[in-house]
Amino acid sequence: MPLSATREGGHEEISWMVNAIIRPSHQQLADLAAANGWARTQSCFVKDRSLLIARGQMTSQASRFTPDQPPQISCEYLTEQARAMFGPHPFAAEMSQDQAASLLPEYLAMSQAFPYLQAGSQRDLIFDAMHHNRDLARDIELTSVVANFICWDETGGYGRVLHGGKAALPDILVTENFHSNLFRKDASQLLGRAVRPNYSATTKRYLHSLYAGLSSKDPLVRCAYMVAFELHAADMIQSLWTTLVKTFKARSDDLEYFRSHVGGEDPAEKYHGDMTSRLIGELVPADRNGRFLDEFDRAYRLSLQWCRDLLRIVSLEEDGQSEIEHHGRCHCGSVKFCVRAPRELSAVRCNCSICQMSGFLHLLVPGDKLGIECGEEFLTAYQFNKHIARHTFCRVCGVKPFYRPRSNPSGFSVNIRCLDNRTIERIRISEFDGEHWEQAFRSMHQDLESCVEDQKPWSELEWRAQ
Repeated sequence: MPLSATREGGHEEISWMVNAIIRPSHQQLADLAAANGWARTQSCFVKDRSLLIARGQMTSQASRFTPDQPPQISCEYLTEQARAMFGPHPFAAEMSQDQAASLLPEYLAMSQAFPYLQAGSQRDLIFDAMHHNRDLARDIELTSVVANFICWDETGGYGRVLHGGKAALPDILVTENFHSNLFRKDASQLLGRAVRPNYSATTKRYLHSLYAGLSSKDPLVRCAYMVAFELHAADMIQSLWTTLVKTFKARSDDLEYFRSHVGGEDPAEKYHGDMTSRLIGELVPADRNGRFLDEFDRAYRLSLQWCRDLLRIVSLEEDGQSEIEHHGRCHCGSVKFCVRAPRELSAVRCNCSICQMSGFLHLLVPGDKLGIECGEEFLTAYQFNKHIARHTFCRVCGVKPFYRPRSNPSGFSVNIRCLDNRTIERIRISEFDGEHWEQAFRSMHQDLESCVEDQKPWSELEWRAQ
């Protein structure tokens, strides 16, 4: 098999010159590369990866981490590289109070879910070992113990014992010490009202993707996602802390969640970084640094993109399209709820028999946009005709504040007349011929929700909040 060696710019490049019949296998090429420390390109192996970067032949975005990388990767190195690559965190940007009010419930959802996702991320690995009747691999033990420590700290346990010793162990039952509840307290203090988590589609997608990385069967991937989340979190929390203090003219020391994570002499994130840094030393051998950096880059970008997506959503505030919390109730107040929707609402007025009799003015929302704050036990359901829609009303006063509509059984239709009008700037009303439901629905060729958005012209009835 003929072989030729060429040199380019002082860097050794090996290319295979083969005839049409005899070709080396990919494994033969890989074995030779591994023996000599060459990196793979489309048609050759190159000794120095920096040459490929200069020539634009490395497609992985993580390749920007690789020049001059140390033999042993540390969290300090990763932090420096991430800051150099990505610059200031998105949350460091100026933010209005209304934008913060939309962002904080999303952040609370992440803060609430993360420790449980992290602690449970090793579940399938344990069940897999049980199923195959085999011992647990050491990498599973390592990622499990770090995951459990992070959960222990996020739910307030480590801080209690650190400052109060063994005598403070019973305090782990004081859930107000959970970090997510410290954040809830800070956010409520800033906004002047109670804040609940908002598991929007954007945040749910992020958490599902994060869990997939944390629970990977590949220990290198698990390690990369754990490290990337913690290093990104430190920068994210510090940036958001600074921005919120400026936006609300608050005292930084009054925000306990932020102070306990990244402030003071004993910040919690320091321990998270120390633990995950030890993981790198245990699970990432020097010859796999490149792949680890690829996975770290992917995981870091995942969290960064979630933050950017949230800012993009809340920036729509100026167009009146960002979502805020509207609160509502039935007539007697037994049932109270909140719904996330824009300040300017698009409503539907239907002329079917039940809507005419009840005076229902429809605001159609996905299922994850509505939350019942109290009184679910007072709701009772009524169904008729096709028995698809579930008309829920208060059994005390008889008012129907929301229900599951026939057009979207997985979502809700909210009665706008039951909402507090102080958060509503405008209502635009479109008509729907519910008296001839099937024909009207078919003629639109799409779900009722989409039809409401597109239907023109709007009814002349346009109501503006005073």
